[in-house]
Amino acid sequence: MSEKKLKNIFVEGAISAAFIADSIQRHTVKTSIGAHDIFLGQVRADVVNGHAVAGIEYTTYEEMALQKMHEIRETIFDKYAITCMHVHHSLGRVNAGELCLFVFTSAPHRRAAIDACAELVELIKNELPVWGKELFEDETHQWKVNK
Repeated sequence: MSEKKLKNIFVEGAISAAFIADSIQRHTVKTSIGAHDIFLGQVRADVVNGHAVAGIEYTTYEEMALQKMHEIRETIFDKYAITCMHVHHSLGRVNAGELCLFVFTSAPHRRAAIDACAELVELIKNELPVWGKELFEDETHQWKVNK
């Protein structure tokens, strides 16, 4: 028996506004949906210990991360009455001001879409094995610690 192929959530580089708009547009034919909730994660130009962040370089061990994302996905679908869930996370360099995470949930009613999206983002941030190296304008770097 073959294993089910895990859905790839990773994109190289920043997530474009056009990609997000296209994702939303593709759902207009799904007329049982009454609500969408969207989270967009953007790289901040923080100053860390006197160093200005120019971007973040994201890395992962894809097989492990995709398996974990599958588990998170199943948890959210089991808990909430949602019809669609889409997650896209950047790999590689994403500059300050660019988007690195796109989470999109859809449901017949708004509360399920909103609650599912909020919990999904927290699970991704806390459990998904993706690491970010903060790249500073002075060409130094450090591994990012999520707060």
